Amino acid sequence: MDTFPDLGALSDIELKDLIKELSEEEIEISYKRRILHGKIDILRAELVNRLRKKHDGGEAIITGADVQQLTDILARRQTGEPSDVS
Repeated sequence: MDTFPDLGALSDIELKDLIKELSEEEIEISYKRRILHGKIDILRAELVNRLRKKHDGGEAIITGADVQQLTDILARRQTGEPSDVS
């Protein structure tokens, strides 16, 4: 990120241009954030559907391996070890 300019040294036109530039950047970032949230919502819905199908089919939703993986993750966080979980 660029350093913030000395506002007192900017002319009125430069200040207005900077406001416009940053406003446009904020709109672009906000749009990308909304797109990402939409993708996350779709992925979560797919996961819920898959888990529901497993449950309806009598399969275990959470396995012992899942619990062990969570235990390992939490143990690393408490000891300060880096986690390589994606």
